Amino acid sequence: MQSDILSGKKIILGVTGGIAAYKSCFLLRELVKKNVEVRVVMTPSAAEFISPLTFSTLSNYKVLVNTFPPSQKDGTDVSTWHIDYALWADLMIIAPATINTIAKIAHGFADNALTTLASALRSPLLVAPAADVDMYENKFTQENISKLESNGTYIVKAESGELASGLSGYGRMAEVNKIIDAAEIVLSGIKKDLLGKKILITAGPTYEDIDPVRFIGNRSSGKMGFAIAKAAYLRGADVTLIVGPTSEIAYHEIKLFKVRSAAEMKKSLEKGLKHNEVLIMAAAVADFRPSISKSKKIKKEDKLTEIKLTQTEDILSSIKKDGKTIVGFALETDNEKNNAVKKLKAKNLDMIVLNSVKDKKSTFEYDTNKITVIHKTGKQKSYPLLSKFQAANKILSEILNA
Repeated sequence: MQSDILSGKKIILGVTGGIAAYKSCFLLRELVKKNVEVRVVMTPSAAEFISPLTFSTLSNYKVLVNTFPPSQKDGTDVSTWHIDYALWADLMIIAPATINTIAKIAHGFADNALTTLASALRSPLLVAPAADVDMYENKFTQENISKLESNGTYIVKAESGELASGLSGYGRMAEVNKIIDAAEIVLSGIKKDLLGKKILITAGPTYEDIDPVRFIGNRSSGKMGFAIAKAAYLRGADVTLIVGPTSEIAYHEIKLFKVRSAAEMKKSLEKGLKHNEVLIMAAAVADFRPSISKSKKIKKEDKLTEIKLTQTEDILSSIKKDGKTIVGFALETDNEKNNAVKKLKAKNLDMIVLNSVKDKKSTFEYDTNKITVIHKTGKQKSYPLLSKFQAANKILSEILNA
């Protein structure tokens, strides 16, 4: 199963001197959990915030802070360690990256162990900046970040929120889960290839109310739709996500609209589609709703014997394409491909993603999925069981390369 591309990878974690250095401990911990071999390199300033021993314990490997040993009186075994590390790594992550370290790397400085290593690096570099708002938004800092990005460095932009100074604004280091997702993007060989694209995604179930406390719904968790939204954002797209009831959490930068019923989803979707060029309909919209929704709770003594249902409006069939790229999903239990192709044609879709309930550890509530992508041209491609995040990237690449 190709469910975790990080497993077995070799990653250098660079830690610089900012208060966000404590978050690097959590990042390291999560990488190790994913069977990543991690070696940590710190700046001397970073060691003022977090002890190197902490990172050494978490990584089960020595931590480098200084370019040279404290003393050479008794001889030394120091060699070209920076070259060895640079050749060893599949990826280097600097998180947090202070504005000082960003400036140094952007202009080719190599005056400490971390920047020396960065100058020799052959693997991709991922940088997660962190600073107070005025420092982060400083013109020269933004120019340096842009310079790194233009030279191929993947930047996980700082987030907006409350900062250590008490101020609020951009400068918070990106959340650990986002950095790990970005690392997966980079290690998959994917660039920010969706820059300028505006993508609308639906996710989760819809609930059709019987009364104020009961509803008709389905088992959709929203995991697939959220994975597509996250992957699209990390690949540079402007993402809007319309979601039914779900416990999944989106990145702060993704525009999120919450709905409950199929009718609410249709209304929100029609509004959102005006401003987006691609629609990915990953939501599991209810096909039926109660003919009558009671305004008060139905009691046992009411002796309810049946609930009359009526069909909900078919959202995909009702929307106007107007040159948009429309992607649907088909969850099937039998005659899977035939039913998916039938839906593709009936709803005038550009592409459909097929899931089968028969596939183990796939579809509802799992973190993995097994998909077959079918294009309107007839081209088809089946993928093995993947993490939903990896499946999301396959779907986006299929759209991009159609």
